[in-house]
Amino acid sequence: MKQIIQPLILIAEDEEHQAEMLIYNLKDAGYQTLHARDGEEAHLLAEEYQPDLIVLDWMLPKFTGIEVCSILRDNEKTKEIPIIMLTARGTEDDRVRGLDLGADDFVVKPYLPSEFLARIRAVLRRSRPATSDKLIECGKLHLNLETHEVFYEGETVHLSATEFRLLAVLAETPGKVFNREQLLDMAWGRDVYVESRTVDAHIRRMRKNLTENNRKDPIRTIRGAGYALSV
Repeated sequence: MKQIIQPLILIAEDEEHQAEMLIYNLKDAGYQTLHARDGEEAHLLAEEYQPDLIVLDWMLPKFTGIEVCSILRDNEKTKEIPIIMLTARGTEDDRVRGLDLGADDFVVKPYLPSEFLARIRAVLRRSRPATSDKLIECGKLHLNLETHEVFYEGETVHLSATEFRLLAVLAETPGKVFNREQLLDMAWGRDVYVESRTVDAHIRRMRKNLTENNRKDPIRTIRGAGYALSV
């Protein structure tokens, strides 16, 4: 089973502290990252790697973020790549100027990491709608519903078809507790007779595979109630 390739995000930010925070949060959420420290490097990396999304700071050395945005939009290789502008300038005129030049969204500093990641997900969903319909992403856990691939904490996880169906049910609504009967109905179907304790056996095997190499156990057992995904 081949590894699921996670979206590649180019961070164009010259302030090291800001860049480190962005990269940390993105990697923690399961994304791949590239880092450019000035506008010229951002342009070159975008053309060479053609990332899935670019986070572009307004004030960059050599070329400003606005100049880079304009250059990228005029280039056949990069004109379709979504761009999120980061800026400490929150005026309406600045936003209009950035959007007119082709930015897809604006995030004003300071911002919450959760808000920033939500904006990333929203822009990626708009730019890759067909792909997003086939993926379930919960923190560091990613499931591809079309290929039945599972990617967790940066590694491929090998599951049986039944284990994958069970995990997909849990991952569709993370945090929700499912009892054995609900999991049987949703993973096996109402017309198939399977003993409820079979669920426990599959959950045990799924847990074993998910927690290989000291990965965190994402399955929570609620005594007397059932199971939930906690990632």
